[in-house]
Amino acid sequence: MKQNEINKWLLEVEHPAKGDKSIVELGMVEKVEIGENSVTVTLAFTKHRDPLAEYLIGSAKAAIIRNAPEGTQVEVKTIIKDEAAPKKKPGLDLGMEELENVKHIIGIASGKGGVGKSTVSVNLAVALARLGYKVGLADADVYGPSVPKMTSTEDQMPDAMQDGDKEVIMPLEKYGVKWMSIGYFAKPEQALIWRGPMACNALKQMILQVRWEELDFLLIDMPPGTGDIHISLVHDIPMEGAVIVSTPQDVALADVEKGVNMFRNESVNKPIFGLVENMAWFTPAEHPDEKYYLFGKDGGLKMAQKYDIPLLGQIPIVQSIREGGDNGEPAALSTRPDGLAFIEIAKKLAETV
Repeated sequence: MKQNEINKWLLEVEHPAKGDKSIVELGMVEKVEIGENSVTVTLAFTKHRDPLAEYLIGSAKAAIIRNAPEGTQVEVKTIIKDEAAPKKKPGLDLGMEELENVKHIIGIASGKGGVGKSTVSVNLAVALARLGYKVGLADADVYGPSVPKMTSTEDQMPDAMQDGDKEVIMPLEKYGVKWMSIGYFAKPEQALIWRGPMACNALKQMILQVRWEELDFLLIDMPPGTGDIHISLVHDIPMEGAVIVSTPQDVALADVEKGVNMFRNESVNKPIFGLVENMAWFTPAEHPDEKYYLFGKDGGLKMAQKYDIPLLGQIPIVQSIREGGDNGEPAALSTRPDGLAFIEIAKKLAETV
């Protein structure tokens, strides 16, 4: 490996807020150190924290891993270019100022993937907005962000603005909701190769560095599972409580128990405002009075009763919900039964909170 080869690989890493120029063109690659089986790249940032720093660090590392010989150890360091700037403390220096006017911060969680958590999150946000609330949604699923696709905003880029000595990100607005996602800064086909701490830092930026302004509800679409990102979220973000999403299937409900126990663990101790049973049944359009329980019957209801959690609602398998997600038009915008089901869930959540 030679330095010019590595610089060529880093040309793939574009800064979305700088006219899609690469970090090489922008002069951000301060130093490249090549060892026998290792590469260390130092990126230089200005004295103001770049809101896309974690994204650029992860992308640079991924670009080298894709092209370097297998087994190469890759490290990406950062420095502050302006020597007159005060030394940074380790980690992100982000406060809670942008959340001061947010009344309720609620996590939308699931024990496992594939249960429709993001679909519920997006439609719940739209439903709350239709009820007259001021709503924002932060897409915290950093490895599989789906909000841009589900809201048809994937071709848009949030603006960054300078406010005194800090830089803030302006959320996108559509359907009466303010949206933020790491997906706005990464290409759809790009895999984000991030370890836990890096993902946690990127996520905090997507929440704490965003100019949310006055909100009644800020929903956080959490990644599936009960890992370090979840622990970081509940400890570092003033989350009020959570909503659990599951299907009636036994394997999904087993993971719901883990999620419930995580939020109720004494080190977390966050209330669970309710459970949403997704994919509760299937009704063919030709036979509207029939219900087919493809994943079991009332599994979510029984789980809610077992743990004394309110059942906010049961969402059937409806083709229009899937089509709405793919087309970027959430089902909650409609007056069809599926749209009204999300409105009822939103009402119950608002009353519970």
